[in-house]
Amino acid sequence: MQRFEIVGGKKLKGEVKVLGSKNLILKVLVAACLTADEVSIENVPLISDVFAMTEIIEHLGGKIKFTDHSLTMHVEDFISSKIALENAAETRTSFMFLAPLLARKKEAIIPNPGGCRIGARPIDRVIGGLKKMGVKVKYNSKDGFFHATAPNGLRGAYYKFEKSTHTGTETMLIAAVLAKGKTVLENAAQEPEIDELIAFLRRMGAKIVREKPRRNVIEGVEKLHKASFIIAPDRNEVVTFAVGAIITQGDVFIKGITKRGLEEFLEMLKKIGAGFEIKKDGIRFYYKSSLKASSVMTTFYPGFMTDWQGPWTVLMTQANGVSTLHETIYENRFNYVGELRKMGADIELFNPKVRNPAKFYNFNIKDDKKANFHAAKISGPAKLHNGILTMTDIRAGATLVLGALVASGESVLFGLEYIDRGYEQFEQRLKSLGAKIKRKNDI
Repeated sequence: MQRFEIVGGKKLKGEVKVLGSKNLILKVLVAACLTADEVSIENVPLISDVFAMTEIIEHLGGKIKFTDHSLTMHVEDFISSKIALENAAETRTSFMFLAPLLARKKEAIIPNPGGCRIGARPIDRVIGGLKKMGVKVKYNSKDGFFHATAPNGLRGAYYKFEKSTHTGTETMLIAAVLAKGKTVLENAAQEPEIDELIAFLRRMGAKIVREKPRRNVIEGVEKLHKASFIIAPDRNEVVTFAVGAIITQGDVFIKGITKRGLEEFLEMLKKIGAGFEIKKDGIRFYYKSSLKASSVMTTFYPGFMTDWQGPWTVLMTQANGVSTLHETIYENRFNYVGELRKMGADIELFNPKVRNPAKFYNFNIKDDKKANFHAAKISGPAKLHNGILTMTDIRAGATLVLGALVASGESVLFGLEYIDRGYEQFEQRLKSLGAKIKRKNDI
């Protein structure tokens, strides 16, 4: 078992580059399976989730070659329609292989996916859309696999998502580009990563038009062709390093990024009195003065991203006053709070009064449990101290690292497999900014 040992109290200063978006590269890898031609992808983050996805592709018959942070892949034909249980357990995105397998093989056998357990993340929103496209799907509780077939091939359809889902939107986009006829997706998600995926699909020859912000129209084509693509920077990495700079009263320049997709985060920084400066070749984040408390609600794009709520909670432990954070996307995403409390954070979880919760929340109410809390009240500033901490998911892991960076003394963090799923060489890049952090192996 590996662990981080972090001595807090060191200001983060310097320049850092964030890597390619995890939330984009995984979907691009799935989409690249739609063509029998070779696809080239650059700015690939070398994280365990990427390796899990490429292992699945190789198992299905694809050939992949890495060269530093680039790769070429070639799926001339699928030699199998089934994804192994052990492969799918590594990453939730494995479920998206339903789309290319059905498009090219008319069959897909997919296990219930794994990944971080931050909520139910219902797949019914995907299954419902695929059924509209002529797919027959059955879940076998005995073997744990979804058995899907499209005996007459995929056909275009009209489908309106009941609630916003970026993974559902992406899966349906990938399925629709080779379907016969026109597909219309209503209430489709509109995250920047989806725009990037659409751009990649278009490069391969797909015909996709966004008629309105949440209405996508796809005209099916017979086949797609080779293409090359560069993965955009990871917005979640940007927020992680930005918060790290501010809470340690440091000054960090993140090069190669723009404000696109970060507008709501930057607006909140402005409200709390944190420093940032948008430059031609990146954005500088720095501590300017004492921080003000805030009230934040996570929501789908263009709102405040759910993946940012953990780092923001740490930031608010250092603000003056009482802050609130209301999570509306997932029903169970405050697992890290108990660990922050160990370090002296003053955080109270509660459930706000909401009219018509089934409509208000983006998760399915039937998946909610009485033990779940959907909001946090954070009182600050708190003097955090060292602790022995355990990560439970990717963003919670980054959150606890941030807490350890601002805390006094030496903290020990376990569960690094979560960090490695989403952050490449995280400790090395933090160390380059002045953090006192090292990775250790238990004997």
